[in-house]
Amino acid sequence: MSVRELVVLGTASQVPTRHRNHNGYLLRWDGEGLLLDPGEGTQRQMLRAGVAAHDINRICVTHFHGDHSLGLAGVIQRINLDRVPHEITAHYPLSGQHFFERLRYATAYRESVALAQVPVDGDGVVVLAETPAYTLDAHRLSHPVESYGYRLTEPDGHRMVPALLAERGVRGPDVGRIHRDGVLDGVTLAEVSEVRRGQRFAFVMDTRLCEGVYTLAEGCDMLVIESTFLDEDERLATDHGHLTAGQAARVARDAGVRHLVLTHFSQRYGDPAAFERQARAAGFDGELTVAADLTRVPLPKRSAGHAH
Repeated sequence: MSVRELVVLGTASQVPTRHRNHNGYLLRWDGEGLLLDPGEGTQRQMLRAGVAAHDINRICVTHFHGDHSLGLAGVIQRINLDRVPHEITAHYPLSGQHFFERLRYATAYRESVALAQVPVDGDGVVVLAETPAYTLDAHRLSHPVESYGYRLTEPDGHRMVPALLAERGVRGPDVGRIHRDGVLDGVTLAEVSEVRRGQRFAFVMDTRLCEGVYTLAEGCDMLVIESTFLDEDERLATDHGHLTAGQAARVARDAGVRHLVLTHFSQRYGDPAAFERQARAAGFDGELTVAADLTRVPLPKRSAGHAH
């Protein structure tokens, strides 16, 4: 059975707190796992969340501030210690190449796993990240250091429509044949099916409002986005290259996001419910999660007419 869910490993921003670890997220997408922004302590959080090194196929780093990348050293060494049998691909801003290599080789260990380094150097499809199951895009964000957000898009498929199949006399094994081959005895797949829109997931970390934020969020089934500050501290957020809860929610509202996940909270705030209140006040009325460490957030089921 395929699983599509976000496993939250950490939700703090600059410093961890007693209740929040540094950032860290694992996106389970059917048989693959994408580890996003592994901050300090990610290896231990993986253990607590039931996530194994074998679950990781890609590592995606948005930028090289410590709360988004200091966990790389431990995670990479754990991948090698556990002798993960498949190749793992790492994506990160090209301008941070030296940071990635320092973290990869922070201490001595025996390398046993192929780790491909495929840095990001511009907007668009990420190199070596176009698969039959999804395409991974990156878009530049606005932060004091170079930062990219990531967007995973599943290809559109087709859902067979029983009434149209019956109308054209397609039944039994022929249904599978036309779905596979696209045509059967002059009847095309388009005549007996409707488009099943592919699911979309976006990951937006440290940034001010900018074009990249809206491009990444557009039409997403799930948007994981930083909301470091509450709205009353909007000027502070802008000065430091961050978003408020209200700003993040308005992005999600305007982009038609189905499930909004707020995260990356400043240690200055003690009441997580305040982020939910401000997001709702901003007009977002879809599914909303104020992320907490070690929670699992399933991607929303396909809406009517878009069955999985």
